[in-house]
Amino acid sequence: MALVKSIKGKNPVWGKNCFLAENATIVGDVSMGKDCSIWFNAVLRGDVHYIKIGDQVNIQDGAVVHGTYQKHPTNIGNKVSIGHNALVHGCTIHDQVLVGMGATVMDNCVIHSNSIIAAGAVVLENTVVESGCIYAGVPAKKVKELNEEQTSRLIEGISNNYVKYASWLEEE
Repeated sequence: MALVKSIKGKNPVWGKNCFLAENATIVGDVSMGKDCSIWFNAVLRGDVHYIKIGDQVNIQDGAVVHGTYQKHPTNIGNKVSIGHNALVHGCTIHDQVLVGMGATVMDNCVIHSNSIIAAGAVVLENTVVESGCIYAGVPAKKVKELNEEQTSRLIEGISNNYVKYASWLEEE
């Protein structure tokens, strides 16, 4: 079981069919829906502000999710994939978003639905990412619009796969 800690009377809560890796850390005011997976060495720190996560969200190995004290909580919608070693901090991520490996999404950003933040991208504070687009680079800029097939394959496909991968570990 993951390291799950309360802070100031706030306890992490999660829905049905969630996988929490043995060395994941989930602290404080963190709530997540059903079919979520928090992978190895991921950290969700709801100590200075809340973290609210929808259904079928995967937070992959080494990713960090945090907020900003008294300013910016972190809200993550449904069917979101947070890639390996990504940093998501004090922002809002709507439904069906892929945050690529090693990407950073900073305070007060809004990532609209059906979007991709490319691997290694840095989404600077206060950026609003358009729906249906790929943002890449440092700082991240819009580089491409997604078509329906890409949205299905790259965003929904990864989210669905992580529900399957989590089930493999629960079978052990």
